[in-house]
Amino acid sequence: MQETLVIIVYGKVQGVFFRKHAREKAMELGLTGEIKNNPDGSVFIVATGSREQLTEFCDWCRTGPPAARVTEIVINHAVLQTFEGFRIVR
Repeated sequence: MQETLVIIVYGKVQGVFFRKHAREKAMELGLTGEIKNNPDGSVFIVATGSREQLTEFCDWCRTGPPAARVTEIVINHAVLQTFEGFRIVR
């Protein structure tokens, strides 16, 4: 069964290629959705997939790419959304 999560990642997550690496991880896992930088320095993600896929993705987001320093991650369930692929919103 598909689910959609809204994930907000805080810390040093902009300017460290977080969105690029998160997109690669999401696509590797077969997730769909989108990711963008928030004005407050956090990263906003909407991701759709199975519970197992989303759990693995959230675990990855807790650390992120090597240059990132994640201090907090907020995860909320959302109404099921469908996307084509996983895109970076600029």
